[in-house]
Amino acid sequence: MTTMTRLGVIGAGRIGQLHISNIRRHVPDASIVALADIALDHARTVAGRMDIPDVYPDAGAILADGEIDAVLICSSTDTHASLIEAAARAGKHIFCEKPIALNLASIDRALAVVEEAGVSLQIGFNRRFDPNFAEAKRLVDDGVLGDIHMVRVTSRDPEPPPLGYVASSGGMFLDMTIHDFDMARFIVGSEIEEVYAVGGVRIDPAIGEAGDIDTALITLRFADGALGSIDNSRQAVYGYDQRLEIFGEKGQICVGNPKPHTAIRSLREGDSAPPLLHFFLERYAVSFVAEMAAFVGAVRSGSKPVVTGVDGRAPVAVALAAKRSFDEGRPIRL
Repeated sequence: MTTMTRLGVIGAGRIGQLHISNIRRHVPDASIVALADIALDHARTVAGRMDIPDVYPDAGAILADGEIDAVLICSSTDTHASLIEAAARAGKHIFCEKPIALNLASIDRALAVVEEAGVSLQIGFNRRFDPNFAEAKRLVDDGVLGDIHMVRVTSRDPEPPPLGYVASSGGMFLDMTIHDFDMARFIVGSEIEEVYAVGGVRIDPAIGEAGDIDTALITLRFADGALGSIDNSRQAVYGYDQRLEIFGEKGQICVGNPKPHTAIRSLREGDSAPPLLHFFLERYAVSFVAEMAAFVGAVRSGSKPVVTGVDGRAPVAVALAAKRSFDEGRPIRL
């Protein structure tokens, strides 16, 4: 492919706007030519600001446009699987935000249609593209640690999401921990075969009333024998806390929290360090750009996406098992 890759975006919300902005600024081989959203007036406002020529109230016109090479599915989770199927049947390459769906049957149907159509599908687990986590993965793959014995993932948000989102998100394991299930699987390079989850409501009783939890500890057992742990909180008052520790026969690799700067003030009152970055938009700004560049690169070269449909399915399976483990109070084998 030598000409510009033409993209259509479905969903003009926060994540859709982020991807549009990153492509316009940082991916010179691609152009956003159409935007669809059921909130048409909002989509027109976004399109005007982002110089997108065509705006539609639904995805139909984008999928029918033979000049569009690929689509970004950035709409609500409940639309993902059906839009993947429709886009695949229309011959479009697909980027879709996580999760594909909240149940495995819908995911399997969508992946079967993608395979039959022969199009490319990349799932939005952007943290794989973070340069810190990517370097840790490179070191593991290079054998620096030898056999991996344990991996520990810490993921804590600065504040809980709105209660309306909690009620429709599928729960903490499918909404938040799903990124950590993917990261653990990505780093170890082995499938998760057993999960045991405990959790509670330690932050806001309203989250419990909505049927969810806000604090969790999860242990993992991998097919190759490695062990894993994940700790989650919906509210870390000190900022967005994202850390990784990998322990193996030859040593360990730790990934800490990047900060806005490294200047530490030492005064009469004591030392003062900069706070953590506030949330995922700041913490993963670089990874979101790299994610889009990788997708466009895969479309243009015809290569396999970095995060495949299979990679999108596996964390959902683990998340569903984690929810069952929490409900039943026992380890669950996948």
